[in-house]
Amino acid sequence: MTSVQKNRQKSNSQFLTVLSLLKKHYPNAHCALNYKNPYQLLIATILSAQCTDERVNKVTPAVFKKYKDPASLAKAELEDIEYLIRSAGFYKNKAKNIKACCEIIAKKYQNKVPQEMDQLIELPGVGRKTANVVLGNAFSIASGVVVDTHVTRLSKRLGWVNTDNAVQIEQILNEICPRSDWIMLSHYLISHGRSICKARSPKCESCFLLKSCPQRYL
Repeated sequence: MTSVQKNRQKSNSQFLTVLSLLKKHYPNAHCALNYKNPYQLLIATILSAQCTDERVNKVTPAVFKKYKDPASLAKAELEDIEYLIRSAGFYKNKAKNIKACCEIIAKKYQNKVPQEMDQLIELPGVGRKTANVVLGNAFSIASGVVVDTHVTRLSKRLGWVNTDNAVQIEQILNEICPRSDWIMLSHYLISHGRSICKARSPKCESCFLLKSCPQRYL
C-alpha cells in the first residue's frame, strides 16, 4: 500500500468515526426551513441565500398563504413579491429570480418542481446547493452533499478539505461520505456548527469530536 493510499484510508476512517458520532449526538437533525411541499422548499431555499433560516421562516408564511403554487407566484406583480420578502435581504434580485423561476416551472414543468439536477440548476436563482437541498429533502434523492457556510467551516476544521470552493468541497465530501448519508451529512454538520463548532469562539472544550479534530494540535 502506497503512502497516498494509507493517508486516504486514514482520512476515510476518521470521517466515518466523526459521522458516527454526529449521528449519535444529533438524532433529530433535519432541514431547518419550514415547508410542506417541493415548491415551498424551493422558494425558501432561494430566499435563504445570505439570510438566516430563522428569518426565512418568518417571511415565507405570508408568501405561501398568498401564492399557493408556482403558477400563482409566476403571475404575481414583482413589487408584491418584493414587499413580502423584503426582510430576507437582497429582495429585488431574489424577487426577480423567484418570479422567473416559477414562470418556467408553471409553463415547462406543468407547475411541478422538476426532480432532475440539470433541470433545477437551469432555473433562475438555483445553483447546486439549492438543487441538492430540494432533491434531498423534498424528493429523498441523494444528488450530492449540501455545502453551506457551516459545512464549509467544519469540513476545513476537521481536515477533510482545504478549500472554500463549494463545488470542490461537495466533490470531496461525495467521495468520502457514503451516498446513503449524503442528504443527512449537512444537517448533522449544521447542527454541530450551530451548537458547538461556531465560527467565533467554538466550544472545543466540550466538543465530542475533539479526539478526531486536527485543530486540537494547533
